[in-house]
Parts: sequence; C-alpha cells; structure tokens
Amino acid sequence: MAGKIPRYFIDDLIARTDIVDLIDSYVTLKKAGKNYQACCPFHSEKSPSFSVSQEKQFYHCFGCGVSGNVISFLMEYEKLEFVDAVEELASSLHLEIPREQGSYSKGPEISLDQKKSDYELMLQTARYFGHQLKHHKNSKQVIEYIKGRGLSGQTVQKYLIGYAPSEWDGLCALFARNPAQKQQLVDLKLATKKESGGSFDFFRDRLMFPIKDKRGRVVAFGGRIIPNDENEKNNGPKYLNSPETRVFHKGFELYGLYEAKQAHKKLEQILIVEGYMDVVALSEQGIEYAVASLGTATTAEHMHTLFRTTERVICCYDGDRAGRDAAWRALENALPYLADGKELKFAFLPDGEDPDTLVQKEGRDDFETRLKQSHDFSKVLFEKLAIECDLTSDAGKSKILSLALPLIDTVKSDFYQENLLEQLARLIGRTKEQLSQKLNTPRQQKSLQKKFKVTPMRRAIGLLIQYPKLALEIPHLPELAELGLPGLELFQNLQSLSLKNKDITTGQVLELYREMPEYNSLIKLATWQHEIDDEKLEAEFQNTFKFIEDQCLNHRAETLLIKDKTQGLTSGERQEYQLLLSAMPNSKKEQSNN
Repeated sequence: MAGKIPRYFIDDLIARTDIVDLIDSYVTLKKAGKNYQACCPFHSEKSPSFSVSQEKQFYHCFGCGVSGNVISFLMEYEKLEFVDAVEELASSLHLEIPREQGSYSKGPEISLDQKKSDYELMLQTARYFGHQLKHHKNSKQVIEYIKGRGLSGQTVQKYLIGYAPSEWDGLCALFARNPAQKQQLVDLKLATKKESGGSFDFFRDRLMFPIKDKRGRVVAFGGRIIPNDENEKNNGPKYLNSPETRVFHKGFELYGLYEAKQAHKKLEQILIVEGYMDVVALSEQGIEYAVASLGTATTAEHMHTLFRTTERVICCYDGDRAGRDAAWRALENALPYLADGKELKFAFLPDGEDPDTLVQKEGRDDFETRLKQSHDFSKVLFEKLAIECDLTSDAGKSKILSLALPLIDTVKSDFYQENLLEQLARLIGRTKEQLSQKLNTPRQQKSLQKKFKVTPMRRAIGLLIQYPKLALEIPHLPELAELGLPGLELFQNLQSLSLKNKDITTGQVLELYREMPEYNSLIKLATWQHEIDDEKLEAEFQNTFKFIEDQCLNHRAETLLIKDKTQGLTSGERQEYQLLLSAMPNSKKEQSNN
C-alpha cells in the first residue's frame, strides 16, 4: 500500500456523504420523527429497531446493538476492511484518495484512474479467457475436460471460468498496443518480460479461474493445467496462481467469497477448502458457501474476514499429516477472532479424497452430513497438544501448560476461554481458577467495566458527542484538565474538536477515535438513551458541566489542604486555596476547614 490515507480526507469524505442517502441505497428507510428507521440489515426482526440520524450522521440498532457512521456501515454491510470502505465511498463521490508518504510507504502512489484501469483490464482479461473457452481451436478438448470434472455451463458462467490459449502471446497481442499497455500487463502479472525485449503471456494452455475481491472486482487468476502428457512435461506446475500485484494480495483474498455472498442474503456458515476446483465442484452440487485460500495457508486476515461475514466457519482438510498441519495453522490464526456467538469447526476427509471427488461420490446430503459431524476446535487443539506432550509425566503436563495458555490467552470470548481452561485443567489435574491466574489477561480482568454506569462525567461526554454544538454553551477551560479528574482530558479534547469545527457531527467525531482506546466507550455514549427533552438539553449540559467544575475545584482544594498539613503551602498556593474556599458553598468550606 502506497501510504496512509490522510485524516483530513477521511473527515471530508464523511462530511460529504449523507448517511441517510447511503443506507437508503441498501435498505429502504422510512421517516420516523426526527430520524429514519428500518428493519435491521444485520439481524432478523419483524418490527424496525434500526434507527438512522441525519443530524448526527450516525446509525444504531436497538435490537442487536450495532452502530456507527457511513464507513462503519459499509464495513459491516459489505464486509469490507476500513481502507476498502474508504475507497468505496471515495469512488462513489469520484474523489481520488491522497496518500501520505512516510517510512511505511512501500511503493509509488497509485492514482484512482490507474486503479480503475487495472480493474478494467483484469475484467477484460477474464472475458477474453471466457471467449477463448468457446472459440479457441482447443475449446472442444477443454470443454470435455470441464464436463469430465462434473461442471455445468451454469457453474462455468457463475465463476467466469475460461481458458488461457496455448499461444505465447494471445493476450499480449490483444491488449499490449503501446508501451504503457505492455507495462501494465507486466505489472499485473498477466505477461512476463523477455530478456531480449518484448513479453509473453503469463498463463498459457490452462483452465482459468478469475479471483474476485470482496467487491466483486477481478484481481487475479488461478490456472489449472489441462491434463495431457505434453502439458504435464512442459508447462510447469499443475496449479498456478497470479503473483502479488498492486491490486492483489493473496493473504487477504478468498476464492469464491464474493460468489458465496451473492448466493445468500445471509451466510449462516462458510466452508473453507484448499483449492478453487473444490469450491466450484461443491457449488455445482448446491453447496454454495465454500471458499478457498490461494496457494497459501489460511491466514489471520482470512479468519478475520470469515468471522466478519458469518457466525460459523468449518475448515475442511485432508486427514493426512499435511491436512492436520494446515488445520493447526488455521486454528492458531482463528483463535483471536473467536468472539461470543462465533463457531469454529474442522472436518477431516478420508485418505485420498478431497471435497471435489467426495461430493461427486456422495452427493450434497451425505457431504453436508459429514460437515454436521465436524469436530469442535477445542477437540482439535487438545488432540494436537496431547500428541506433543506426555501427559503421564509432570514434564509433559508442564509442557502442555506452556503451549496451551498462550493460545487460550488470545481468545476474546469469556465463554470459550473458560471452557478451554476447564478442559486443560482436567488434563493436568488442576483447577480452572488456578490456571486462570496464569493468563496474561485473566478472565476476571476482562469482565471489568462491563456495567456502564452513567457518571456525571460520562453524562457530559455523552451529551457532547451526541450534540457537538453544546460545546458552545459552556466556557472552554483547558486548565481544568491539569487537575487530573478522570475523563476530563477526553471531555476537553471533544470540546476543542467541536469548537474548531462548529458543523462536526457525531459520526465524524467517532471516526477520529476509531483506532483509540476510548472508541468503544464513546460508541456506548453515542447510543446512550438520555431521555432528556430537546428544550432542556442545554440546561442539563450546563448543570452537568458546573457539577464537574465544582468537582475539579474541590479536588484541587483538598490537594492543597493535604499539602498544607504535610509540607506547607507557598504564598501563591495559599492565596489560591483562599480563592477556592471563597468559591465553595458553606458546607464544603466547613469540610475543608475541618
């Protein structure tokens, strides 16, 4: 990636995008008082509990609790990463994204026009391969091979499967009409430069599988050799994937995910397999929820994407050692994303079988029965560890403890973490409570702050983030932050933001804090139901601030009093103390004098 997206551009993007217009293009909104409402697009419900505020540029579902701004909505609804959501918004407004150059910059800036041209070329290449499948001199042989693999024309069309011709320069001859086009083909790894000059097609005489990103854009290709004696000798590996390019990063993309999302309004589960032929063969049998990693192990980024898309992930691997090793890598990468309500299972196939061959032998029903009998992730985890450790010895028990605890510590779900600790405790003859104390982030510690009590400070912050214009109704006293009252620095920062930009909205404020520790608390306060009438908001906010201001003065007076009794005050501090006393109510003065 060329560089970080500047903050000013993200702020401007949110300001230019009306959240009602954006969400209404996905979900039909109806006016309801000041706000708009609909049935929530993120969970099933019969009566609408999804509310969108045009004033705040913010949405919230009172049923499932999701909330956020325009970027958050695109991330959740389209299952996009942050940068993809920003790019989607920028594209809809015909804006080119600037990039900050810095030490993290890995390459030259890529313009929006260049990206559009790249994606268009990839799509045209996929169409070219599709055309060759029907019209090339080898098409009869290739189509016979496709039919022999049990694939129908409907499946071929759904996945845009095509054929890369056997000639060395079919693609280059069509698309490389000038030096810039030749270079673009090379940059996108559709062509390879010759040492003597010129270039030749990267894929030749292969069955082609276009790889789409989460937004349905063709970003790469997978090619399978058409089996015959000549090919097997001279044309390289059986499977060949596009190398990484400026539009393709294999550790982030999953073959078939876009098609699976298109086939289901909501994906109840996703089956992850090892190859694109497995994905299309399963789809042919009506199992339209399979995806595949692309010539690499299932990465943490893959797992993050999968658990953002569905509640249940089933990893399907061969039952041999290589399959078990692949399952273990997937398990390690999945643990940090196992939140409450998420499910991870593993299905191991008989020796010599893969999903492609097995589903054709058994059919859909029997294959899905296998999936229902798949192993829970905890069984796979402890079976693997038990093989490596002799649990009849103290040394073996010590070893499994050292291996298991760091893995358990990465699990976010309290329920899953407790369950894993219980299983580990039974294996080594300890109690769950003993093991919990050994975690870096004990379960008890995770449970702190779950009850969100609305203190005066939180009330002030909540009102300010929901109605940033209230910042104008109180004095700006940055010196109060020096008194150290919890939450006051955050309140002062929010007030400063609102004073600098008098038109700032809740959605814009939250975006500024997306990557900060305060974000989750601010989201809760942005959705807090304060039940204060509109005409009383200003007075309520002023009174709350006055209470906080008094707290600060009392805190400072108590600090000076303690210092007076222990160390003595300077003349300046004594004068400050007297001024503070004169500003206090009589009851507070008596407490301080005592």
